[in-house]
Amino acid sequence: MNQVYRTTIGLLVSGLTIAMPLSGSAQQKKPAPKKTTSADARDAIRESDLKRDLFALAGDHYRGREGGTLDELRASAWIAEQMRAIGAQPAGDDGTYFQFFHIQRTRITKGSRLSIGNHQLKVNEDAIITVPGISSVNAPMVFVGTGTPEEVAKVDIKGKAVALVFSGTPPASTIFRYFLNTTMRTRSAELVKAGAVAVVYVSDARAQEIFNRWGTIYERGRYDLPGGPNTKVAEQAPTIWLPESALSWVQQAGQQLVASINVESFSYPSVNIVAKVPGTDAKLKAENVLFSTHQDHDGVRRAVAGDSIWNGADDNATGCAGTLAVMRAFVKKPGRRTALFVFHGAEERGLLGSRYYSATPTVPKESIVAVLNAEMIGRNAPDSAALLGSQRPHRNSQDLVNLAMTANQTGPKFKLDTLWDKATHPEGWYFRSDHLPYARLGIPAICYTTLLHKDYHTPKDEPDRINIAKMANVTRWIYLTGWAVANRDQRPTPDKDFKLER
Repeated sequence: MNQVYRTTIGLLVSGLTIAMPLSGSAQQKKPAPKKTTSADARDAIRESDLKRDLFALAGDHYRGREGGTLDELRASAWIAEQMRAIGAQPAGDDGTYFQFFHIQRTRITKGSRLSIGNHQLKVNEDAIITVPGISSVNAPMVFVGTGTPEEVAKVDIKGKAVALVFSGTPPASTIFRYFLNTTMRTRSAELVKAGAVAVVYVSDARAQEIFNRWGTIYERGRYDLPGGPNTKVAEQAPTIWLPESALSWVQQAGQQLVASINVESFSYPSVNIVAKVPGTDAKLKAENVLFSTHQDHDGVRRAVAGDSIWNGADDNATGCAGTLAVMRAFVKKPGRRTALFVFHGAEERGLLGSRYYSATPTVPKESIVAVLNAEMIGRNAPDSAALLGSQRPHRNSQDLVNLAMTANQTGPKFKLDTLWDKATHPEGWYFRSDHLPYARLGIPAICYTTLLHKDYHTPKDEPDRINIAKMANVTRWIYLTGWAVANRDQRPTPDKDFKLER
């Protein structure tokens, strides 16, 4: 299987030097790493390198690097080539920089049909089905206003399709997952339990902005690793989401909802890109400090202001460029422990690459002493950042957090935002990046981020909006933390009573 994928990626990136390991005399001719007299090699982290790599990866050439597409594979080959040029050794499968894996996609078929009254609706254009499941419904529809318990109690909903107004967050808010994954799902489950055979949400003015911005999530369907929970398909009452323009006719009495929804499922290749800089200590080099990031984003989607490429400059080309810069520093001056670099594929599909690598690492799992994850490190106020996993219940190693805090004071001296790491924060940001699968395994793990902004997951997340100087400072912070972990005698101590809230 891996041989097939390596052949495939070679054909896809014709004209690009593929990052395969050097062999024979070529390895012997490679110049030795440059020496430095400083205590560390932070001077190897240069803004010019960061800017060059950022613009290369987040430019239109890679078309937004959507996980499970040829664009992600081409971008991954480019990253592997940078690893080879920097001088890091391959640490993927079979002596390469690559660890391929399958991702399973489940989506609604194009032949699915949906109508309300005399309105024929195109699935995932005129109407969004929020969960791809099999359903066959022919039932009268009742409108219950905003769906308060008092409004629902006035109507017999058993055996009926229930329509209600869905009220969104204020337009400036990015708290979409809370609404879509919690509010909508919970209310639908309650209505179905009470006897509804379908639930129809109609956006109000505020929810329409969420519909426009995030509806493309549902167009793609659901993704998972093979056998994961999102691959399971069952017959179920559909949840349907309509735009604000439908409100005028949805309220009409006596309409029939007719739905025939089917799904299809198939797999794509995705890939983790893995490299290492071996440690210098005869014993400690068997242990790994894992520098983590992800290379994928949202690809080509609905155009916004004429732009259909969702480049993902901050999310997460900044993390990739920063991780390459950390790699240069370790090549210039290796630490006592081995520095392991993993660029995870398909993060936007549900942390799939990190879930796969943490379950099947290319190094012994017990050898990973810490995970330092870079996720969106180039926007917002120049003097602020956040460290996810720095406080309970998300902290799983006070020891590692202390090293990171010391590194911050030694280096950039960021003012640290602590709100986004709290269990009460509605974004649940701690659970949405690649450090999480490692933390669940008890491996000390933290995530460096400069948090969300108005261009997050839109075509406006472009490289020219990145603060390169800030990105460089976050990169140096990550490096200094990793340098401390790589060189002290003891590995970071896990918190014995670590337990996440979900």
